[in-house]
Amino acid sequence: MIEIDCLGKRCPLPVIALAKAVRAGEVGQVFRVLADDPAAANDIPAWCRLQEQEFVGSAGPDAYDVRKVR
Repeated sequence: MIEIDCLGKRCPLPVIALAKAVRAGEVGQVFRVLADDPAAANDIPAWCRLQEQEFVGSAGPDAYDVRKVR
């Protein structure tokens, strides 16, 4: 699992960091985004739908897991 620490960063920075990490990652890798911006709860799953990646779920109040599928 690759952890992306975006605590204290506001939208759209967590999604931008996730996109960059996913581009560099391999299919099947899981990325955990740590983000305390309330918008992340909606933005990260929405980005996954738009980019056809798998939103695995929330690992806690400020942690979001995404699996690269393509």
